Amino acid sequence: MSKQKVQSIFGASADAYVTSKVHAKGASLSRVVELLDPQADWRVLDVATGAGHMAFSLAPHVQEVVATDITPEMLERTAVGAQEHGLRNIIVETADAENLPFPTASFDVVACRIAAHHFSDVGRFVAEAVRVLAPGGWLVVVDNVVPGSRLRGKKADVQREAGRYVNAFEKLRDPSHGRCLSLEEWADQFRHAGLALVHQEALRKEMDFASWTDRLHVAADTRLRLQVMLLQAPTAVSEFLTPTQSGDRITFYLTEAILIGRLGTEEAR
Repeated sequence: MSKQKVQSIFGASADAYVTSKVHAKGASLSRVVELLDPQADWRVLDVATGAGHMAFSLAPHVQEVVATDITPEMLERTAVGAQEHGLRNIIVETADAENLPFPTASFDVVACRIAAHHFSDVGRFVAEAVRVLAPGGWLVVVDNVVPGSRLRGKKADVQREAGRYVNAFEKLRDPSHGRCLSLEEWADQFRHAGLALVHQEALRKEMDFASWTDRLHVAADTRLRLQVMLLQAPTAVSEFLTPTQSGDRITFYLTEAILIGRLGTEEAR
């Protein structure tokens, strides 16, 4: 999908992402601050900031946050949110995650939260993040992940097929969805880019089906197809998404990974 189409979809839904519980109040926000222990003299780049929630979490602890996105409407919401939070050290700037318009070695941290599954070339994004990081700098990626395996055999094949199913489910709801990686694939991306992967963990987050579909104005026929995909999913997918129906309400779980890598050091944290 073209970046212009991504801009169109998220521009129309910008307000929904300001108030979305999983985006605005997700557990990964405070967890990243806890894990990263940001320093007062750091410059941070928040890639694909969306409504700015990651930028808002990090800004009180650092010198400056440059919050970027390709969608102008999202950046407008970020600028307003920064003002409302009294955060004067946030700069908003239009930027493509795969072609960052910043000098080499200019940031102490590059962060990207719940966005990389929209990128057309995740490897290019990671390479660009590494380019703009100063030596010893940190890359923080928070994103939804899917089942996967590096192994061979029937069980591994089932996990990879489950990952493909979950991505198809996500893409039906959101045409701008590219592909969620597995934890193993993310670890490979970090290592291939020369980053020491010093921390990874996975958090499960409950999703309300109605809110999840409403956020992107999903049509009624597509919503029905999504409901069937969710409630009649193969066993491996059902075990991963764990859907529950109670009356008219349907919930399920997505898995959100936090990965932290460091450039030019093997020091763990």
